[in-house]
Amino acid sequence: MEIFLPVFFAFASCACFSVIYNIHGGGILICAFGGALGWLFYLLSAPLVGDDIVQTFVAALAISAYAEIMARIRKCPVTGYLLVAIFPLVPGGGIYYTMEHAINGEIDAFLASFLHTLGLAGAIAVGVLLVSTAVRMWNISLRRRKERAL
Repeated sequence: MEIFLPVFFAFASCACFSVIYNIHGGGILICAFGGALGWLFYLLSAPLVGDDIVQTFVAALAISAYAEIMARIRKCPVTGYLLVAIFPLVPGGGIYYTMEHAINGEIDAFLASFLHTLGLAGAIAVGVLLVSTAVRMWNISLRRRKERAL
C-alpha cells in the first residue's frame, strides 16, 4: 500500500494535467500511465540508491523511454507524453523553499535548497537528453543500414 497510493496519485495528477494540455481520448490514459510509471521507478529505486537526485534520474530515464516508445507506436510527438509524465518529478516544493529562503535572507539555507533543486532539475534534463540522443542515434544507424542495403 505504501507504493500503490503514491503511484495512483501520480496517475490521477497526470490525467488531470493532460486535460490542461488538450490531450484527448486514450492519450490521457497513456500520459497518466507514464507519470505513474515514472513515480513507480522513483519509489522502487529508493532502496537501491538512497539519493533523491539519482532516483529522479532513474525515473526520468524510464519516462523518456516510455514516451519515445508510445510516440513511435501512436505516431505522435514525444513532447506531449514526456511533458505530462514528467510532471510528478518537477521539484516545485524545492523551488518554493528556495525562493522563501532567498526572500527571508537565509543565505545558507537558500544555497543548499538552490543546489539541491538544481540537481533535481538537472537529473530530469540529463535523463531525457540521454534517452532522446540514444533514440536519435539508433534511428540514424537504421537509416544508414537501409541506404547501404539499397
